[in-house]
Amino acid sequence: MACHRIEELIELLTPAWEKESDLNLLEFLAKLGSEAGYEGELNNLSDEVLIYHLKMRDTDKSEAIPGIKKDYEADFKSALLKARGIT
Repeated sequence: MACHRIEELIELLTPAWEKESDLNLLEFLAKLGSEAGYEGELNNLSDEVLIYHLKMRDTDKSEAIPGIKKDYEADFKSALLKARGIT
């Protein structure tokens, strides 16, 4: 499980860091953390924060989070019917 997160983080981090290659890795991680609203120490920044921020960084701010998007329903009536098992 940890290998999957490492691979995902590297896959997301590589193209983003290449766009800002003038920063060293720690500077870039600190920048990502501040963009995500993280205010703590850099050594406490979780990989989940980095992964979700990198996934959502270049998307529209009103777009749903990828993990929640699969459960998204366009309107209340559709959500209610789906919850009742009527599709």
